[in-house]
Parts: sequence; structure tokens; C-alpha cells
Amino acid sequence: MKHRKPLVALTPYHNIEKDEPYMRPAYLKALRTAGAVPVILPLEANADELEQLTDAFDAFLFTGGPDIHPFYFGEETQRCCGNVSSKRDWLELTLLKLAMKAKKPVLGICRGIQLLNIGLGGDIYQDLPSQFQEEFPIAHAQPFYYSIPSHTVCVTPGSLLSQISGKDTIQVNSMHHQAVRRLAPGLIATGHAPHGLIECVEYPEYPAFFLGIQWHPEYLWEQDEAAMGIFTTFVKAAQSSNSSQ
Repeated sequence: MKHRKPLVALTPYHNIEKDEPYMRPAYLKALRTAGAVPVILPLEANADELEQLTDAFDAFLFTGGPDIHPFYFGEETQRCCGNVSSKRDWLELTLLKLAMKAKKPVLGICRGIQLLNIGLGGDIYQDLPSQFQEEFPIAHAQPFYYSIPSHTVCVTPGSLLSQISGKDTIQVNSMHHQAVRRLAPGLIATGHAPHGLIECVEYPEYPAFFLGIQWHPEYLWEQDEAAMGIFTTFVKAAQSSNSSQ
């Protein structure tokens, strides 16, 4: 019997002005290199379709993108908050519940880590420059291209991120103005930027792979083992999910 590669679903980006879904190819290339078949989910899938899609896929990657509407974590809109996609917010928050109910591997990148935290009951800084004070302001929206790292992340010993990277400090890129603030129940922070900002979350009690990261390893994996390790470990977990079905 021919070996079946794991199917990994990606939540779509949304061009809000044109109301068109799209995908950054860097995610697809990283996942295919790691051994998966990546598939972009439809932006306007309904609840019944999402249930069917949850059964069909082996793992789920929650991608980067615009701000999440503050109403989802019980706040008014801060004046520096950016644009939102109501379609993506609903799609991803609904999908997260279904994926976790099915105990499927989950990876969240940039917006994705924030979505995981909000979906499980936590909240975020709506705007770091105005809400998170740093004596030496880190460039969380870096001035150079994404394949170049811009700051460090301190990794918690014994964590999943530590096992993946094999390091206590890693170099990451950065392109965000929001970040995890109050952790959701069940989540732990296992990576921090200088001055303590949360950059990585894990769910130790979850029975499958569960990782949220604030940076973009899809632009670093070709030259960084830790970034590649995130994708290979995720895809191995998706393969295990595939085998157990």
C-alpha cells in the first residue's frame, strides 16, 4: 500500500478590501518540505462543512493575518487596533473547538498564537507600542525582510519548544503589533522575548501536538534548524494522527 502523506489544513488569509481569500506560499513550501500535503481551507465554510473538514484532515495550522476583533475577548476596540476579518474570526474560532474536540494536532503562527489563546479564554495586547512598555523597545515589527531574525526568545527548559530547538535561546523574526497577554486556562508560556513578552504557548494536558508561536518560522526554516524542527515535529504529529484513524 502506498504511503499516505498527512493532510494539513491551513486557515486562509483574507484580502478584506477585495473580499478574497489567499495564502502566503512560504507556509506551503515549509509543510511540503516537512512531508505533508498542505491544503487551504475555504474562507466561507459553514459549521457543518467545518465538522466534515475536521474529520478529513490530520492537523490544523492557524496562520498569520489581521487583528482579532476585541469583542471576542471582552474588550472595546483600542484606538491603535488594526482592521479585522469577521469571516476569519468566526471560521478559526469555530474550527479550533472542533479540532481540539477531535484531538487533532494544532499549530498557531503569529495571529495563530493569539487566536489559540483567545479561543481558550485568554486575551491579548491590542497594540504593543501603546500597551506594553519596554525600557529598550524591541522591534516587534522588524525593519528588514522576514528571512532575517530580529530578536531572541528565551526557551523554557523541558518544554516542547525546548525539545524541538535543543536550545535555551533562539533567534526569531518578528512582524506583529499584538501579542498574548493573559494566558488561557490550560496554556503555559514556554518562550519569552526580552522584557518578558510571551512568544510561545503550549498545552501540556492536550493529548496531541499543540503549539502557538508569535514569530514566522515559514520564513526561517531554510537556514534555521529550530524553525524547520517546528514543521517537522508538527508533521510527524499529523502523521501519527493519520495512522491512528
